[in-house]
Amino acid sequence: MKIRWRLRMAAAQREVWTGTQLRRLLAERAGLQMSSASVSALFTKEPSQVKMSTLIALCTALECTPNDLFEVDTTSAERPAAPPRPVADLPQAASARGRSMPPL
Repeated sequence: MKIRWRLRMAAAQREVWTGTQLRRLLAERAGLQMSSASVSALFTKEPSQVKMSTLIALCTALECTPNDLFEVDTTSAERPAAPPRPVADLPQAASARGRSMPPL
């Protein structure tokens, strides 16, 4: 599964073209003060993580949902099938006194 960050596209659909415009909207509509560098990073890079509070602020500022900010690719990547793991024959001689068997 791959997740694509689509903030630029969501912002452009709402006629927000620059980080400065987005920064202003975040402050005005969501009460979130972010540095110019942080907003620029959200605009230009695909983040590995996003705080929930930031995600909520983005959705509030852009009047959108998280679905507008992410694209999830659920097509499975082809992986070689792993051979089934053999099940070891374990001794059944665990004593009634509760002792375990030594490792094989």
